[in-house]
Amino acid sequence: MTRRAGSAFTLNRRAFLTAAAAGILTAGCTTSSPSRSLTIAAGESGGFYLAFGRLLADQINATQSWLRCTAVETTASVANIDLLRAGKADLALVLADTARSASSGLAPFTSAIDLRAIGRVYENYMQLVVRNDSPARSVSDLDGRAVSLGASGSGAALTGDRILAAAGITPVVRHLPLSDATSALASGAIDALLWSGGVPTPALAKLDSSIGIRLLPLDGVLPTLRSRYGMLYEQLPVPSGGYRFVHQVSTIGVANLLVGLPSLPDDVAAAVAEVLVNRADQLVPQEALGTQFLDIRTLIGTADIPLHPGAAQAYRQLHG
Repeated sequence: MTRRAGSAFTLNRRAFLTAAAAGILTAGCTTSSPSRSLTIAAGESGGFYLAFGRLLADQINATQSWLRCTAVETTASVANIDLLRAGKADLALVLADTARSASSGLAPFTSAIDLRAIGRVYENYMQLVVRNDSPARSVSDLDGRAVSLGASGSGAALTGDRILAAAGITPVVRHLPLSDATSALASGAIDALLWSGGVPTPALAKLDSSIGIRLLPLDGVLPTLRSRYGMLYEQLPVPSGGYRFVHQVSTIGVANLLVGLPSLPDDVAAAVAEVLVNRADQLVPQEALGTQFLDIRTLIGTADIPLHPGAAQAYRQLHG
């Protein structure tokens, strides 16, 4: 699947890969630098964000001896930006639409937050899940029904509100963490749940094995989302094989960004960019089936969130 880079400069893919393989990215700090802790605000247990964050922290610790990195469990995108702003995290995994809302001061944020991207790390699948025996076949069928849009503070909650508005429906909205939402769907306490992440997500795969699940197509609301919010949203086919009863369902993809604040030191940003490039093959969680992951051509495609100067310097060095 080919992606658009959307960057101020274009990387030659062959040169980029050759340089990365040779290990010549040296923009990171040397081991003589003072030791520094680094916290990544990630996501919920059982989800893609936290799995990726932990792998990234492990590789940073293995290759950057002057950094001590930890990925922490959170309710994801919105909460992660709040942690950045409060100085409780150095880096955050954030959906691109949440990042744009934050940088523009749009709801749920009350003021603009200046963000800098380290890289575009993967594509999320928006998964609107129902039981396999549910009569619902489209988003509109959920009008008046109970739907969990993800935990409060998650990016899925923000995207979910937009999806419902684009569909013109008014379900009974709840905000449940993934573990609670899967239990509620299994018991019939809710009719659907929205989740943003990789395919298969282990918690959803477990639910699928016990009761059987389907994903409702979301491509029908894509034109409205794009007309209101721009080209942040893309049509993606959920790959067959992730869940038993899901076969090439069209859903919405939203890029996930690794971001920090402008105050993040350049050498730290460069060191993290080095790991993203040189250790890409070690940063693939179990939930990465079908997900375009750490694509060299689009790592710098961070939409309208500018690259952090330290990361940009590292990528330019690879470019030539």
